[in-house]
This record gives sequence, structure tokens and C-alpha cells, in this order.
Amino acid sequence: MAIDIAIKLREYAELTEKALDGYLTDENVPDKTLIEAMRYSTLGGGKRIRAFLVISFSGMFGGSVEKALPFACAVEMIHAYSLIHDDLPAMDDSPVRRGKPSCHIRYGEATALLAGDALLTYAFNILSDNKNVSDKSFRLSAAALSDLAAHRGMCGGQAIDLSDEISSENDLFELYYLKTGALIEAACLLGYYSACDDPNPDVVEDIKKYARLLGIAFQIHDDILDVTGDPEVIGKPVGNDEKADKKTILYFRDLKSAEKLEYDLTVSAVDAVTDYADSDGPCQLAIWLMSRKK
Repeated sequence: MAIDIAIKLREYAELTEKALDGYLTDENVPDKTLIEAMRYSTLGGGKRIRAFLVISFSGMFGGSVEKALPFACAVEMIHAYSLIHDDLPAMDDSPVRRGKPSCHIRYGEATALLAGDALLTYAFNILSDNKNVSDKSFRLSAAALSDLAAHRGMCGGQAIDLSDEISSENDLFELYYLKTGALIEAACLLGYYSACDDPNPDVVEDIKKYARLLGIAFQIHDDILDVTGDPEVIGKPVGNDEKADKKTILYFRDLKSAEKLEYDLTVSAVDAVTDYADSDGPCQLAIWLMSRKK
């Protein structure tokens, strides 16, 4: 029976939110403002797509929510840190995130920097404290997450974005994979590793293909929303890319062609994993993401 993706997303988001709330307490924290800023930027918002992927890919390969949830929280903390730093004046200079003031607007740039640093570092504490998986699963997951979030992954993509050295559509796709797809790949792999500490290379390649294509499609949809979206729904102003003279997919294609490309990438992502048992969650998520309004 096909799952109801909206219900399942909400269920996993609530589980993740509760777990994150438990991790981000002010117990034994010397500076309460710092933990407040960490909580402000991590809790109470977002679709928890990466957490959904961790839990769903774990279930695809016989894992459990108990095994996957700490890994899901670690990925969400790294995602939150990246958004805090993305919004800073030295990066995207965005004053609004999810319909409320960005972390640096609410707490100041110095505290925002530290909140991001603390979330990044603490994520690996959460990862290492997962007592429901084997030591090998932890090592595989730590290696994947650290690599895909660092200079060869997400941070490398952010550096390319800042350099504005995009001269072709393929350059743009590589940027989108690194900036967005790499952390999605980490989420999918961590789900698999939470269930399996002896990974099959062919399975890993299928997971990577799904994540890479989904990441590019996800970013293309963001480009489209920046032109067609409702600011009140998105939670931030639209038209920012054009104002900043950023090259997006709409620099290389018209709107109709961009929408067709997003569809084709999504279909290919689904094809990469659809033959696996219990792949309904990741497959339906990919399709649902094409219809999102924020």
C-alpha cells in the first residue's frame, strides 16, 4: 500500500523535532544566549526532508527509527548550521529565514557564527553517541557526513556559489549537487549505514545517483520559486537571485524548459531506487518535492 507522503513527512518531522529538542538543552551550558540561538535556528521550522531521507533509507534496508533518528538529528544540525552561515552578510546577506529574522539579525553576527560552529561540531557528538548501531556503522556514517559536508561537498559548493564562476549549465549542475545534493546524499547514505554496516557498492551507487539527481532537481525548484513563489508562503522575499545577478537555471533556460528538466531529473532519481523493496518513501518524496510551495 502506498504511503501518504504528507502524513509520513509530518510523522518523521515530529519525531526529529522532539529528539532535537532533547539534544539542544541548556543544561551545563555556560552561555545561555548561544544555546538559545542554536535552538532558534534548529527547532520549530523546516520540512525535515533530510531527516525523512535518513529514516526512510534506513527502513528500506531493514533498519529502524531508533537506529536512524540520531543520525537524522546530526544531519539536521549540520543543515541548520549551513543556513545560519548562508544568511550572514558575508555570504547571502539574507535578513529573513522561514518567515522570521535570520539568526544574525536576532542574535548578532558573532553569536550566529558561534551557533553555526557549535551545531556543526555537536552533530558529530550525536552521531558518535548512537548506541543502536555498530561501531562500523558509525565510522561509515561519520566519514560520509564529514566528507559530504566539507570542502569536497557542501562547503565546496558554497565557495563556488560565492565565486560566481558559472559559465555553463553543467557548471550550475555541479554547484547544485555540491551545495544541496551533497547533504542529501549524506542523509541517504547515513540511513543505509544505520541499517547495514557491510554496504554493497552497487547499492551505494544507486543511492548516490538518487541523491545527486534529487539535489539538482530540488535546487531548480528553488530557482523557479524565487520567480513564481508567494513571499508569504516561502517566508522570505522572492526575486533575490535576479537582484543579486546570480546565474540560476533560468539564466540558461526559460521557465517551461526548467520545469521539464526538474521533472526529468525527478523521474531519473526515482528510477534509481524504485526496484528496492520499501522504496515508496524516497520515491514519493521526490515526486512531492516538485509540487512544494516553499
